[in-house]
Amino acid sequence: MVSVRLPDGSQRQFDAPVTVAQVAASIGAGLAKAALAGKVDGALVDTSHLIDHDVNLAIITDKDADGLEVIRHSTAHLLAYAVKSLFPDAQVTIGPVIDNGFFYDFSYKRPFTPEDLETIEKKMTELAKKDEPVTRQVLPRDEAVAYFKSIGEAYKAEIIESIPADQEVSLYTEGSFTDLCRGPHVPSTGKLKVFKLMKLAGAYWRGDSKNEMLQRVYGTAWAKKEEQEAYLHMLEEADKRDHRKLGRLLDLFHFQEEAPGLIFWHPKGWTVWQQVEQYMRHVYQDNGYQEVKAPQILDRSLWEKSGHWDNYKDNMFTTDSENRAYALKPMNCPGHVQIFRANMHSYRELPLRFGEFGQCHRNEPSGSLHGMMRVRGFTQDDGHIFCTEDQILDECVAFTALLQKVYRDFGFTEVIYKVATRPEKRVGSDDLWDKAENALIESLKRSNCEFEISPGEGAFYGPKVEYTLKDAIGRTWQCGTIQVDFSMPVRLEAEYVAEDNTRKVPVMLHRAILGSLERFIGMLIENHAGALPIWLAPVQVSILNISEAQADYAQTVAQALKKQGFRVHTDLRNEKINYKIREHSVQKLPYILVVGDKERDANTVAVRARGNVDLGSMSIDSLVERLQQEIAAKV
Repeated sequence: MVSVRLPDGSQRQFDAPVTVAQVAASIGAGLAKAALAGKVDGALVDTSHLIDHDVNLAIITDKDADGLEVIRHSTAHLLAYAVKSLFPDAQVTIGPVIDNGFFYDFSYKRPFTPEDLETIEKKMTELAKKDEPVTRQVLPRDEAVAYFKSIGEAYKAEIIESIPADQEVSLYTEGSFTDLCRGPHVPSTGKLKVFKLMKLAGAYWRGDSKNEMLQRVYGTAWAKKEEQEAYLHMLEEADKRDHRKLGRLLDLFHFQEEAPGLIFWHPKGWTVWQQVEQYMRHVYQDNGYQEVKAPQILDRSLWEKSGHWDNYKDNMFTTDSENRAYALKPMNCPGHVQIFRANMHSYRELPLRFGEFGQCHRNEPSGSLHGMMRVRGFTQDDGHIFCTEDQILDECVAFTALLQKVYRDFGFTEVIYKVATRPEKRVGSDDLWDKAENALIESLKRSNCEFEISPGEGAFYGPKVEYTLKDAIGRTWQCGTIQVDFSMPVRLEAEYVAEDNTRKVPVMLHRAILGSLERFIGMLIENHAGALPIWLAPVQVSILNISEAQADYAQTVAQALKKQGFRVHTDLRNEKINYKIREHSVQKLPYILVVGDKERDANTVAVRARGNVDLGSMSIDSLVERLQQEIAAKV
């Protein structure tokens, strides 16, 4: 007798071993048809999986997140099946699921083309419509190696040879195609109905540049057509909002090969930077932070004491001078501990909050660099709070409230909260990790924030809360963080004088709101599609004259607005006014002012708001009042 407990708590009894598919059929024909896989005692399995003892079982359909992963994994195999059907000489390597889709790497004698992609996708649709069953078999390792060598799949044979000899491997077959895989897969290819091949890229075999360059085919797959259409629409929007394109269009910044992962800021872009930095500087000042500045380069010995050298050295830029080893700082925390240690502090001074716009460098792989979103040199709105254990909770609660206000001011209202707990590679005792994790969890509860747990995702020195923003087109960006660290102050010998006149070690809270300013500005550009709110816009007002007769008046208006602190551009070129208006509209300016004889004589301006909204004529004083109100409200 086999007992199967379902998610609703009900049980089903079977006289003999039974497959997942048979359990689904016993519940109903609709579920049997919809079943993609099963989850037996928490492990994903095929619908053909045989249950021969009492288990907990969930039937997985396309309504489940696990179901979507099975669809994408199976579609990657369908892609390989199609490629082998069309290009028999191609060799298949690996094809994992990734965010929103999958990829598969191939070795082939010539580069695939966009036309090939269309042909492959058409073949995939044809094969899916055959609704061929997907079957699983298990072979001893050496037998599987021999099989793949016999069919000329050298890469698959190499993968299997890296598996211990005493292990078995599973193979999946659909039609004439057999592939190595742990599974699970959909029961038949007919379950795969919504997919699209997206692009081609290069990828080294096993990620090693010494190996052959393979061809990577990216695709996306979904349970429903409307979900894929929404995703593709989002990608179109993302392409329009790409900060790299807008950076060139709006003359904000550029990148070049001589400085990989580093940014050349143009005057307009640096103006945006200054608005963000000055805003955050006021946040520091208004919330009890003292701004500090630590050195860019520190001796290796300090990085060894902090733990970074053992846990992070592969990501650090190093240099030598006079037989001493140094590293460019990838983080600001050890420097802030040195500033704390420079003076003896009383418990009465705690919490002591240091803030820095700290420039950091990290040796990111060149292949991972992505505009402003992944760089090698960046500046953090970094802060460290030195406090007692009793003060941790209040500081974390206050930080979350502050962070929420800052995000609202920048136009982000939806925040996702995650608590990242202890990783395998870490410093400090389990007791201290318990205290740190519990403090963060309790702080989010007191802040009335719903949150998720991310097991093992904490930093090596402490757990953290990750604050993730959702932008205007639904993408998520992890920005802020607060981390509770009991270990680094001990390692770097930080102390304060306690109430009983003894020396004690403070707790250190690492915190950032924006994270990397470069990345955050890239997010702002994409979130607002380049049309930055007036308080951030590099040029807030552009003044255009209709003819030379109004040039002096245009300059007078510009000077009046500049004296009020506005960022103003004047266009006095001898061009038609409609041409100038169109040209400045492309720059996504908040306001365009047009002055002709009528405006000059009446001491007014004709005002156009962004989006070609005609606001009519205004006096200078009325315009100033409007602009000031809009800037103050951070509209």
